[in-house]
Amino acid sequence: MRILTFFLPLLLLPLMGFVVHPAEEGIKWESWNSGYPKATKEKKIVLVDAYTAWCGWCKKMDADTYTDPEVIKTINKYFVPIKFNPEIADMRYELNGQTYSGAELLMMLSNNQRLGYPTTYFILTTKNRLVIQPGYMKPVDFNQLLNSIVNEAASTN
Repeated sequence: MRILTFFLPLLLLPLMGFVVHPAEEGIKWESWNSGYPKATKEKKIVLVDAYTAWCGWCKKMDADTYTDPEVIKTINKYFVPIKFNPEIADMRYELNGQTYSGAELLMMLSNNQRLGYPTTYFILTTKNRLVIQPGYMKPVDFNQLLNSIVNEAASTN
């Protein structure tokens, strides 16, 4: 019994350092067909992350920028974030009673420009305005952009 009394605390010691922390809140991504109507109904800003499965910079943005706590906090508070891969075959996207392919929706969002991946589109639903940001952005720069978009959406002009 003495052996058990001596060894039990030693066996439990490593477990004492193991504290369960609540999981860090991540971005609550939506699809286009659920996110866009939600944003218009809630009068929130739409953030569309246009990406592809093969895009290295898209993966870097997911790993670095979209995991940053400040970016997550800002997006979840002010935006309806949508993940959009226009290369998914047979996927259809609804907008104003019409149905579009991924390529068609991408051309509409980009004003028929080829911008590459990743590209972030901000749709200010209350102002009927589109802001396009092509390319990878570091978390600090992206959060500054997010805040400027929020300020623009909140302005009365």
